[in-house]
Amino acid sequence: MLDTDVIGAALRSPSGACAELLRRARRAELALSASVSLFMEYEAVCTRPEHLAASGLSNHQLGLFLDGLASFVHPVEVHFLWRPQLRDPADELVLEAAVNASARTLVTFNQKHFAGVAQRFQLEVLTPGEFLRSLP
Repeated sequence: MLDTDVIGAALRSPSGACAELLRRARRAELALSASVSLFMEYEAVCTRPEHLAASGLSNHQLGLFLDGLASFVHPVEVHFLWRPQLRDPADELVLEAAVNASARTLVTFNQKHFAGVAQRFQLEVLTPGEFLRSLP
């Protein structure tokens, strides 16, 4: 499961670890999942003017990026809500999608946000670099 900050970083830095995770997912080397609400958050963050400017993409190109992402992200239906679990309500979307997807790993730059709570749901929390290094 990818936190929104990972998607934003992939958009801004196509040669970084976050973008490499998306490339591997596109090649079906790893599975990514998201609920509708989490994917909507991905879209909302990616379309912010500061992310669009940093990426150097046009609105059309950004639309293609998001369409491409949607084509290989497995949809997750949220059957169970555990709110509130976290301090940041936006992080609840990520946790709910991860738990409902039975994800083993949550990839984020905000490890502190999920510390403790993720363990209750048997989720390993890793940075993008840590996760990438753990892959074969």
